[in-house]
Amino acid sequence: MGPFAKDLLQDKVVLITGGATGLGRAMGEQFLQLGAKLAIASRREDTLRMAATELSLDRHDVFYKVTDVRDPDQIHDLVDAVEQRFGQIDVLVNNAAGNFISPTERLSPRAVDAILNIVLHGTMYTTLEIGKRWIEQGHPGTMLNIVTTYASTGSAFVVPSAAAKAGVLALTRSLAVEWARYNIRQVAIAPGPFPTEGATSRLMPMPEIEEQMINRIPLRRVGNKEELAHLASYLISDYASYINGEVVTIDGGEWLQGAGEFNDLLEITEEQWDILAEKTRKGK
Repeated sequence: MGPFAKDLLQDKVVLITGGATGLGRAMGEQFLQLGAKLAIASRREDTLRMAATELSLDRHDVFYKVTDVRDPDQIHDLVDAVEQRFGQIDVLVNNAAGNFISPTERLSPRAVDAILNIVLHGTMYTTLEIGKRWIEQGHPGTMLNIVTTYASTGSAFVVPSAAAKAGVLALTRSLAVEWARYNIRQVAIAPGPFPTEGATSRLMPMPEIEEQMINRIPLRRVGNKEELAHLASYLISDYASYINGEVVTIDGGEWLQGAGEFNDLLEITEEQWDILAEKTRKGK
């Protein structure tokens, strides 16, 4: 049994980018259990269709649309479709992301763009599309951005992600002031290690790295998706209506033990980086 009343999010329409898998899927499942109507978007139709089918099994109202958040026109069409289906959008969860570990000097401009375009540009495009509509409609809303613990500190070996997430963090805090007059709230969650199939294959492809990560966490464990989903449910609910511009860290105390989630990878040799690069490619 969860910690919330079953009607906490009753009839709220929530759009989650990257909502078919991982943390996005976990949040969507929780929101539905609390009465929300759900729209999910990502680039893979087969994954989206399967997620929507499974999430609808308990007669929940789930809509999906294939969308590449790097393309503003596709975002425009997504928001049109969600509004046509549900009549409105009440909550936007900017969750779509990409990341991998690598020495920065090994990165190509294309590799940098692959992360920045999804994480920073995609979040900005989706925020603008929905924010403009809310302002024009006089519709209050909440935007929840998923950032990282190293958005504030930076971190070695994930520099494009650190730069992009820092931008999303700045966006959260900036719009918390600018759009509050329209009754649009901004909140964010900064997760530490939460194993998901996609993230684990790219960020912890070797057992030694996963062990290092756990040893950095004072609680000596990683998070589970339900813990993050509970936090997200509260932050987008009316009970959190006075929380604006806040970033909530959920990492078992990791950042307090040592800022920079991947800084310990300084000990990895060039030969190990070659092995990691090969395993990362296979994990995509």
